[in-house]
Amino acid sequence: MSTQRSVAFHTLGCKLNYAETSAIARGFEKAGFSKKEFHEPSDVYVLNTCSVTENADKECRQIIRNIRKIAPQSLVAVIGCYAQLKPNDIGAIEGVDLVLGAKEKFNLLQYVNSISRSDKAEVHSCEIAETNEFVSSYSAGDRTRSFLKVQDGCDYTCSYCTIPLARGKSRSDSVENVVKQAQEIAERGIKEIVLTGVNIGDFGFNENLQQNEKKQE
Repeated sequence: MSTQRSVAFHTLGCKLNYAETSAIARGFEKAGFSKKEFHEPSDVYVLNTCSVTENADKECRQIIRNIRKIAPQSLVAVIGCYAQLKPNDIGAIEGVDLVLGAKEKFNLLQYVNSISRSDKAEVHSCEIAETNEFVSSYSAGDRTRSFLKVQDGCDYTCSYCTIPLARGKSRSDSVENVVKQAQEIAERGIKEIVLTGVNIGDFGFNENLQQNEKKQE
């Protein structure tokens, strides 16, 4: 008789990361995993990282060391912006089993179900230009309000910012799907929704631009 596996999540950074972590966590729960608090012993730990903080590397290493003290035999997966920017550096950290870049992070469940603990981390990254699809996400259950992701990525190449390198080009959800997601959130009894993205001022811009280009043709 198989025992139920457990998973714990820890999120660093912005509201966008919280929305994505929550969406990934719901996928694990639907697959039969029990969700644990991050300070509790768990079979799988997922760290969703941020690239904005100056101490991203130090913070990541410290959290992984703490995980190994709590659950030495657990599986540790690192995803998020820092995992896209420095995948091999993270993969070299002792105690890391899996590193997923921007394109693969939403396939985390499949990877977790197919790998086991190893002395060498499995790293799946990509060129950021390959990350061009929009994946809907929203947070639920961990706060009184919900963060609903409506836009991702950025087309601006500011010299001080790594977001375009970590999340790719600007892309948006459709208005229809945003409304559908909002209705789903409301059905959960959540009364406040915060729309979030890297640059929500760009919401729908690329779609409108493509439509105008087609008309001109």
